[in-house]
Amino acid sequence: MTTQTPPLHTNLLKRISGELASTYQGVFSPETIERYIFESYTSLARTAKVHDYLPVLAERFAKDRLRALALAEGKIATPAPQVLFVCVHNAGRSQIAAALLSSYAGDAVEVRSAGSLPSSEIPDVVVDVLAERGIDLAGAFPKPLTDDVVRGADYVITMGCGDVCPIYPGKHYLDWDLADPKDETPERVRAIVDEVDERVRGLWETIQR
Repeated sequence: MTTQTPPLHTNLLKRISGELASTYQGVFSPETIERYIFESYTSLARTAKVHDYLPVLAERFAKDRLRALALAEGKIATPAPQVLFVCVHNAGRSQIAAALLSSYAGDAVEVRSAGSLPSSEIPDVVVDVLAERGIDLAGAFPKPLTDDVVRGADYVITMGCGDVCPIYPGKHYLDWDLADPKDETPERVRAIVDEVDERVRGLWETIQR
């Protein structure tokens, strides 16, 4: 099914594309940036329940993808390791892991997450359990897995999503066997977060070596 972009959103997306083209002048063409903006919008629209904020989310998603692509192609550089967490829905395990690593590492790493079959939203119970730890997931949203974020990653950690990630040489691939917090009780979600936390701490120690 083709997702139709409302005219108001089309105009806004074109404006966003123009602004982003200035940021990436000399790195990507305006045509590439506009394609990324509209592709990101269409991808998110497939699962979104509410479309009012889609242009803003599409901008964030496209910015992240473009940065990953620029890093992968050597057009920009950063000393920060790039870490990608992937699960099925990008609504539980990968979001939890990304939030925890970001809280420990801060700007010392760049963290992304994605899903092979992303959900429309992050369950309230996951948001609430992380909030108990002082971690705010209010601005997080499920995103589909794209090739550019894999190419831009130094570490790719998969969780229950099979062999969906393309394999590129020179990257560290890990697979974590973790329970999915979807439809679980708060108590069970807390236990899952504890297990993810242990894995993330170990990963962070490895990255720092």
